[in-house]
This record gives sequence, C-alpha cells and structure tokens, in this order.
Amino acid sequence: MKILTLLSLLATHLSASSVNIEENAGQFFSSGHTNNWAVLVCTSRFWFNYRHVANTLSVYRSVKRLGIPDSHIVLMLADDMACNHRNPKPATVFSHKNMELNVYGDDVEVDYRGYEVTVENFLRVLTGRLPPSTPRSKRLLSDDRSNILIYLTGHGGNGFLKFQDSEEISNVELADAFEQMWQKRRYNELLFIIDTCQGASMYERFYSPNLMALASSQVGEDSLSHQPDLAIGVHLMDRYTFYLLEFLEDIHPSSKANMNDLFKVCPKSQCVSTPGHRTDLFLRDPGSALITDFFGSVRKVEITMETINLTEPIQQVEQNFVNEERQKETYSYVDQLPVSEIIHQKPKQKDWHPPDGFILGLWTLILLVFFKTYGMKHLKHIF
Repeated sequence: MKILTLLSLLATHLSASSVNIEENAGQFFSSGHTNNWAVLVCTSRFWFNYRHVANTLSVYRSVKRLGIPDSHIVLMLADDMACNHRNPKPATVFSHKNMELNVYGDDVEVDYRGYEVTVENFLRVLTGRLPPSTPRSKRLLSDDRSNILIYLTGHGGNGFLKFQDSEEISNVELADAFEQMWQKRRYNELLFIIDTCQGASMYERFYSPNLMALASSQVGEDSLSHQPDLAIGVHLMDRYTFYLLEFLEDIHPSSKANMNDLFKVCPKSQCVSTPGHRTDLFLRDPGSALITDFFGSVRKVEITMETINLTEPIQQVEQNFVNEERQKETYSYVDQLPVSEIIHQKPKQKDWHPPDGFILGLWTLILLVFFKTYGMKHLKHIF
C-alpha cells in the first residue's frame, strides 16, 4: 500500500513538473521576438535641465544591466552635463542627492549629442531613413522580430514635446512615425515611455498595432522634479523616472514581473501627478508581457541535434581537453550597485549642506548684534 502511495505521489510530482516546464516554455515563446532595442532620448539643453540628462542615463544604465548591449541602444543627449563648467564634480552625473551613484560612468556611449538631437534625426532613426554614410552605432537596425523600448524626457505640453527649446514634435508626427515603423516591419512590439508635463497627450493619437504606452502625467498636469541638491543648485531627477528606476532595481534577467506591475509604479501619492498608460493597441495581455521583454535582452541559445528529456535533471557533459580540463563555473546574478540601499541611506557628514536661508539668516543675526552693540554711527567701519 505504501509503495502504491509513493508511486502515485511521484507520478503527480512528475506531471506537475512537466506542466510547469510547458508553461515556462509557452511564456518564453509567446512574445515572438528574437532581439531587443532601446532608443533613449533627452530633449533638453542647459544646466537647469540637469535632471533630464540624469533621467536618460539612469534608464540607460538599467537596460545595460539587464542585458541590452550598447550596439542595440541609441542614446541621444541634448546636452553634456558631465563636462558643463558649472558641474562641481566634472565627468559625473548623479541621480541621487547623496552623490553615491554616478550614472555617467566609464562606459557610456552617446550616439547623438548636442545639436545632433533634433526632431529630424529622431524621426530618421525611428524610420530608418538615414544617409548611407551614417555609422551603424547611430542606426536602429531592428526588424519584425524586435522589441523596442522608446524613452523620452524633456519639457512638453498638450500634444507636443520640445527639442532644445527651439523646435517641437507633435503627437501626430510621433504616431505617424510609429506607423511607418510598423509598415516597414521595424518592430514586433513597442513600449513607449515619456516623462514630461501632460505626457499622456503624446500617446492619444497612436493607431499602430502592438504598441503600449506609459506617461508620467495626464493632460493638464505637470510632471514634477525630485531630489533637489543645493551643492549643484538643481533637481537631480524627475519623480516618475526616479520611482520607475527604483522598481527596475529589483528586476533581474530571469524575473517574472510583468507589465501590470510596471503600471503600478509611482502612484499619485508619490508622483503628485497621475501616471497613465494605454494598452488597447497591444495584441497581448499586458500580464503575459514580462518586464524583460523590453528592458532586458533575449538570451543566446545553443542549437543541438540531441534529444533532451526536460522531465529529468540534465546531467552536465564532461569535456576532456588535450592539455587540461576546464571546469565550468557557476554564475549567478548579483546586484552590481546597491541602489536600493543608496536611496534610503542618510547623506554623509561631508556631503552636508546648509538649509535654505541659513547663510542669509546668519548674516542678519550678525548685523543685529552689531547695531545693538555699537549703533548706526559705527556703520562706516563695515563699508
């Protein structure tokens, strides 16, 4: 009787394992894409728009950490804050006020910088209508099996986004560019994220299939900044992107988090504005679309002619070499930068800055003590 019970339990376990394997395999092949691309754009110039550059570089760092290589990232920065003469720490761009996380780093590859970041160049990158002399690093070489992440940040309004305070792109122009991409089979699925004032107005005119959009604010709302830094004199990030990146820090390449989890990022209690999203054009259920379908990279596979039984543990094949035996190392995902700890830790003593009005109040106190002690007749000794 005990033997029959053990056999039945073993059969149940094997059937459950096979079902889980089939579900994982079905989820792996459900998206139908074979490669990932990212187009990350900061459209603002000038020092007071420091946060927009930090926004873009922070997203750039996250997608690289999740596996998208520089060859599949088109990075457009309208200004070089790292080399700005007002930057107290040259060659750095920080996204947190305690200055622990430098998102500029040593391996940032900017494809379009300065006055190269224009509406024309942005649309040409999306549609592929670039001059023959354009290098591969400045091209979006996607196909009908590509999942593309497009991130925009800057200053905008109802139905437009400004580029460098000199020109703007409308929601109609952006919608037509995405339709050209679909007609030319330049994407399989597309995720559009925009962090700007009245950002939801930018996806109102979209009409192309397999497209999902997120925005930091609704029509009539402002997208607010976050993390003021008195040493630099500007805000370091925008609220929506800050909480978006805080969410992405918990994502790893094999994570099962889906787009429904992303929609919950930065509620109104945190963002002050009301984030929005649009999924009616997306052909799949957002719950079946993993975060890594857009922010990560498709894993490389090895093709074999051997039959592998997935219901049994796979035994590692020993490789014999003529000179020496090489043992395979076991790799595991590690947190490259403890950003979750950096966000919540207190600033160090050396990074302390006086509060607003402290210096002015101190001088006022000194003058009051002087007047009370010596009177107005000794005022000439000061000036």
